[in-house]
Amino acid sequence: MTLESLMPLAQQTADTGLRGVAAFSARLAYAFMCLTLCWGVLTATGWVRNITGRKALRSGHIALATLALAFGAIHALSFLFLTSGAFTVAQLTVPLTGLARHSFGIIGIELMLAVALTAGLQRYTAYRRWLWVHRLAYPAVALTALHSFFGAIANGHLALLWLGGITLLVPTVTLAVLRFLPARVLERIGLVEELV
Repeated sequence: MTLESLMPLAQQTADTGLRGVAAFSARLAYAFMCLTLCWGVLTATGWVRNITGRKALRSGHIALATLALAFGAIHALSFLFLTSGAFTVAQLTVPLTGLARHSFGIIGIELMLAVALTAGLQRYTAYRRWLWVHRLAYPAVALTALHSFFGAIANGHLALLWLGGITLLVPTVTLAVLRFLPARVLERIGLVEELV
């Protein structure tokens, strides 16, 4: 057995490891993304204000968002290092250069990066503009969830992994919907008390 005959096996093992890193980081990014949106809604509405101060709530939201973006970046960048079927930088950053499921992920993470950048520049932007950009996180989460769903189908892991994805997505969607319901509807269903 020569070194050349072992190379495809070594490349295949490296690709398997990288694909494992990509899958694990994608799952962590998805979980942190859902938790970030939930925590952001709870912070913005004041529904958890009694737990701790506003600054601690905001810091927790920022930490979750940072983790979601970091693991999302690891997920994407790991595809650059594959020996077979590697993506180019353009395929990882420009939507619509590949499959639709990849475009969902690219647009989703780019929207999340825009939200993160404007959050860092909040002092220098008008509040309404900041809020408009910050609310792009909702479609970003929806696009990234679609990316995850179609990725699980393509990889044959839908039955195994999507249960966890749905488990995280249901409270995320529920809180996002509750966030935009009028106060009188929330009062009627008993989620908030009527102010007298």
